[in-house]
Amino acid sequence: MTVSVAVSGATGRLGAFVCRVIEDHPDFELVARLTSASAPDDGAAAEVLFDVTHPEVSPGIAARALRRGQRVIIGTSGWSAERLDGLRAVVEEQPSAAALVVPNFSLGSVLGTMLSTIAARHFDSIEIIEAHHAGKIDSPSGTAVRTAELIAAAREGRETEARHAEQPARGQLVAGVPVHSLRMQGVIARQEVRFGGEGEELAITHITHSNDSYRAGIRAALEAITSVDGLVIGLEQVLGLKDRA
Repeated sequence: MTVSVAVSGATGRLGAFVCRVIEDHPDFELVARLTSASAPDDGAAAEVLFDVTHPEVSPGIAARALRRGQRVIIGTSGWSAERLDGLRAVVEEQPSAAALVVPNFSLGSVLGTMLSTIAARHFDSIEIIEAHHAGKIDSPSGTAVRTAELIAAAREGRETEARHAEQPARGQLVAGVPVHSLRMQGVIARQEVRFGGEGEELAITHITHSNDSYRAGIRAALEAITSVDGLVIGLEQVLGLKDRA
């Protein structure tokens, strides 16, 4: 028996790719391709809503889906801690609600972030440089924000060394970690986490060359959402990586 899925943001770069992955998966059926022109109740009959829209509309789309009993996968970037708190409140209101928030579907990116949390325990000088295509509307990226937050959590209250953080050229502080964003033609996605120590430097770099890097993560999210309970943030949670970092 297949699980029915509606994709919100189906005509976007990532949304169109998500639709193709769903169509190729034998256990899932794409039943609705939703766009900005769709009515609020379009796709309501689907068991799962896969949201890859815009940071400004994603919270409302997710809340509406959860309140009508749909399981939700969120691949939209720009989910701040404040917005996640709002989503958590909606999830807690609904019995058996399930929401999976995925800042990045690339397995390499997820592994890079997990490796960074290990290194973060041993270095005090830490900065993130992320680059995306010129059309990306948010900065820092959701992946960079998630990486910085996990680095801070791994340090268990120990502050990073972020000198002259008040200077604009030093980047935006996210959870105490300077993040520098580039938006350029010719780039899909790239993140580098740099660590500095006495007499050495470590860089953990992930580069996305095509949307194909998202395929395995999208499949993993689809397969996990049928058993997710409550709010789950990060693909590492369903890949069994979190407890190993």
